[in-house]
Amino acid sequence: MKVVLEKVTKPEDEGAHIRAVKLTEEVRNAVDLLENNCRSIPVTPVQDGRSSGESYMLGTNLIYYTESIDKRTYVYTKEACYETRYRLYELEDILGVNFLRVSKSLVVNIRKVKSVKSELNGRMNAELLNGEKIVISRSYVKDLKRKLGV
Repeated sequence: MKVVLEKVTKPEDEGAHIRAVKLTEEVRNAVDLLENNCRSIPVTPVQDGRSSGESYMLGTNLIYYTESIDKRTYVYTKEACYETRYRLYELEDILGVNFLRVSKSLVVNIRKVKSVKSELNGRMNAELLNGEKIVISRSYVKDLKRKLGV
């Protein structure tokens, strides 16, 4: 891909022009990055297994993965756990192209995946950037490999 950078003198003249043959995932990621289009979702911090009652808006770029346990949905960042009112299927739509369902109860941010390792039973293990390990179910391995380019 050819990149052209042109210097302008006024801030109001700043902008980007993207020309693409096909609207691919990479092009969408570039547009999101240029627009600083970081979505956010409402969450409640979880401490000692209980919600604190306070609500915050959490940027989706901070999310490592989301998990559904006992009809509750939890959002995990590098160091914290939050609860959200959204169901997992709703989060899949909200979170966008960088997130992928990897099991019945788990959606992971593929930009936070450090490494993946195949297991004998067809599943995979993934290590996230924060050192946490997750299991990718057999039926989702093909999608993950395609997304990661493995």
